[in-house]
This record gives sequence, structure tokens and C-alpha cells, in this order.
Amino acid sequence: MALRNLGATRLRRAASRRAGFVGLACGLYLAAGILATWPAVRHARTQFLAGAGPPRAGVVPGDYLQTTYRLWLAGHELEHGRAPWRDPYSFRPEAGAQANFAGWPFGLLLWPLFAFGPVVAWNLFVLLAYVAAGGLTCAWLRKLDLPRGAALAGGLAFAIAPYRVQQSTGHLLGPISLLLPLALLAFERGRRGSWVWLALAAASLASIPLSGQVHLALASTPFFVAYALVRSGARELAAAAAAAAASVAAGYLVWRLSISGSLESQGRTLEEVRHYSAGWLDLVARHARHENERYVFLGWVTPLLAAGGLAALAQARRFGLVLLLGLGAVIPILLALGTNLPLYSALWRAFPPLRYPRVPERLLPVGLLCIAALVAFLAARSRSRVVVPAFLVALLVADLHVRHYGAVSADEGNAAYAALRQESRGRLLELPVFLPGTDLGSVYQYYELQATRERPGGYSTVALGRADSVARLLRPLNCGRWDGALLQRLGVRYVALHEPLYGPGRWPSRCLAPAHRALRRNGWRSLAEDGGITMYRAP
Repeated sequence: MALRNLGATRLRRAASRRAGFVGLACGLYLAAGILATWPAVRHARTQFLAGAGPPRAGVVPGDYLQTTYRLWLAGHELEHGRAPWRDPYSFRPEAGAQANFAGWPFGLLLWPLFAFGPVVAWNLFVLLAYVAAGGLTCAWLRKLDLPRGAALAGGLAFAIAPYRVQQSTGHLLGPISLLLPLALLAFERGRRGSWVWLALAAASLASIPLSGQVHLALASTPFFVAYALVRSGARELAAAAAAAAASVAAGYLVWRLSISGSLESQGRTLEEVRHYSAGWLDLVARHARHENERYVFLGWVTPLLAAGGLAALAQARRFGLVLLLGLGAVIPILLALGTNLPLYSALWRAFPPLRYPRVPERLLPVGLLCIAALVAFLAARSRSRVVVPAFLVALLVADLHVRHYGAVSADEGNAAYAALRQESRGRLLELPVFLPGTDLGSVYQYYELQATRERPGGYSTVALGRADSVARLLRPLNCGRWDGALLQRLGVRYVALHEPLYGPGRWPSRCLAPAHRALRRNGWRSLAEDGGITMYRAP
């Protein structure tokens, strides 16, 4: 009895220590998320945490609006008994219901949070993604037998990697990248005999392209296979091959249902890739030298720490991990340079899937995870399990911390769109009309949350060609050149005129007054106005 009681006490102590470590890790990565979003996070209840642009009137266009819309749409459609992977509102009636891959997998998880409004839902998603990215990386590193302090440091290096932070201000690439350490963690757990964990590894890996991040999958899938070769036997290799096959199948599904037949069905041109290619100096520039897509800052000290971790692995004769993590870090970093890398053009021509990413930096999260792991292996070489990891955590924060977030106006409860909710059926056209691939159209997706209507417009870089053609036919309305027959054919009974979207860098402001006059001259009646938005109804 005494031995049994002693064993039970030890188990309770171990469980208590484990729970304490989990709490410490969650607290650390939540603090990292707050630091990454500071000072914008002080306004998190009423304003979006998103990429800070120049101050403008009204809602600021950006990927965060499109992402919020896509995440909301999955739960909204499921709530109404419809398929959560479809978008029944955009580009109608010229196109059928579009595939909403961006709603997977986070849209279903966030569904309950949208009851508190899109601002709260988005901001909680941003913060929780930092906790998950750091926590899953830490848990994976623990499965590689690294000490707790070292694993905490590695998780922090991945969570607040500047490129991941920048790609979390609106784009889904930042949050989706956490699925890679989840896949590796599940694979490590599956190596101990659980097919459930191996199935989770396959689902996590396949979810990267299934979420629409097919560019990241070009790096994450081969990296996962290489990891399995280094870490497993024949049984697990078969499971890894199945996971890779599932990822390839998911990527093909996305291509078939979303990319094929779109404006980008033939891939991108080298000229487009050149425009978004990072330069060598961008790797060490703390602030964006050009536009955000070319931002690839790796830190100043962190790459040196990673090089030390590589040397530590070599000294320990773990050559499999040396090759895996070394090449896993270097290759995505070099490919992020795009056409500034002499071999990139030859690779682009020889490897057809590489012709689709417009932004070569989208492969970089794999390299960031490898750098984080190498930092953790360096920390593990220290005899101190507390002082050195704590010093590394502080050093990583100082080295990697960047400010990319701003508090962005939300305009919840707009009266013009509230008036539309009371009206009968009919499609909505929003002016000015933008081409489908223009991010200014993200504003209209956001207001869809306030009044759901089918609309001829939308925002998608993989819109069908006929959706682009309709947008070009509608654009003369932006300046008041009337085409009532076209509106009637499209079933448009309501028009929302967005004055804040007329101006420098948007649509010419001289077109605003003619657009208003054309609507009134043709009998369209104003329903309501709020925040520079006027809602019109057909006669």
C-alpha cells in the first residue's frame, strides 16, 4: 500500500509539473503575441489588429478583411445548413458558388467567436495563433528530447519570426504555418504506435494546401517526407508517404476547383515573380525596404544562433538532423530571393508547380521552423536549464521583435448596410467597381458580414475570367456612365456607393459626383447613408 501511495504521489507531482510547464508555455507565447501586436492590442475590443497603413477615412482595405470574410463564411454557411466550403455571394450570377478553401480549418473553430462580432473574433484568432504556433513547436521539440527551456526558446523563435508576424497581420499564411509543427508533433507521437496520431499528421499536412496555401505546400510536403526519412522506420515511412500523397491530392483539388479556369490557370510570369522577389539586403533589413511581400527579415543574432545549433548537432554526430534542418533552413531562404537568385529562372522553367507562386517568399515558414529548431538545439547544449534559456528568450525577443500591426477602423453596424437588411431580394453592386484581383474589393467582402447579398463583384486573385469580364463592363458606372440594361441583366436592385474608395491610390475622386448624379437621374432612391456610404434602391 505504501509503495502504491508513493507511486500515485509521484504521478500527481509529474502531472502537476507538466501542467505548470504547459501553463508557462501558454503564458509566454500569449505574451509574445501581445508584444507582437503592441500597441494596437490596446484597442482590440473595437478595432482590427491588422497591417498598419496610412490613415484613411472608413475601413482600410487589406487581406485581413478578406480573411475575416472567409473565416466567417464557413460557419455562416454551416449555420444555415449549406456547405461550409462554398461562397454563394461573390461574382454572381456570372459564376456559380465559389470554393472557399480559406475557411478550412480555422473557420469552423472560430465559428462560435463570431457571435461577439468580427472584430473580436479576428483579434482573438490573431492572438491565439501565436499561442498555438509557439506551443506546437515547443511540444514538437520536446518530442526530440530537448529540455524544456530549450524547447520554449525554439517555440518563441518560430512564433515571433518577423516574416511570420508580417504574414499574420491579414494573410492566412502566418496562422496556417502552425500546421507544420502540428504535423511533425503528431508524426512523432505516431512513431510510438498510434495510428490516430499518424492520421492527424496526414490531416495537418494535407490541410496546408487544402486551406488554399498551396505555395507553402510546395515546401512543407517534401520537408515532411525528408523528416520521416530521418526519424522513422518502414512502418512510419508508409504513413509519411500516405500523408504526402494526401497533401498532393489536396493541392490538386484546390488547383482543379479554384485555380484551373481562373485568370491564373497558366501560372505567373517571371516578370510578376521578379516584382515580388526579395533582395539579399532584405534578409537583414528590420524594416521593409520595398513592399510587405518582399519583407524577409531573419533577425541579426538569430541566424548566428541557428548556425551554432547546426554545429552542436554535428558535434553530437546527428548528421541526419544536420542535413534536414540545415537544408530545410537554407533552401527556402534562397528561394525567397526569387529571380535575384541566379538559378531561380532555370528552376521555374524545369519545375512546373513553381510557376504558380507569384510571391517566392511564401515557402519561407519551413525555413523559419528549421531555424527555430536549431536555436533550440544550441540552447540544449548548455548545462544550465534555466539561466541560459531565459537569456536566449530575452535575446530572441530583442532580436526578432518588429512592429507590423496597427489598430484599424472597423465600422461595425453601418446604417447604410443595416437598411439593406430590411429590403426585399435583389443583388447588390458596390461602387467603385474594382477588378477581382484588386485588394480594394476586400472592403466589400467585409460589409457582406453586415448584409448578406449576392453581388457581381468580389475579391479573389483566382477569379474566373468571366468575373473579370463583367467587372470591366461595370467599371464605367464608377464615373456615372450609365448602363441600366447591364444592371437589369445581372439582377442588381441595390447600389452601395463608397465615397472613401474614391481618391488618391483608389478610384479618381472626380468620378464621385457623376456617379451620384447618374443614380439619381435614373430614378434610384437613397435608402440610408453612413460613414460615407450611400445605399441606393432601384426604381
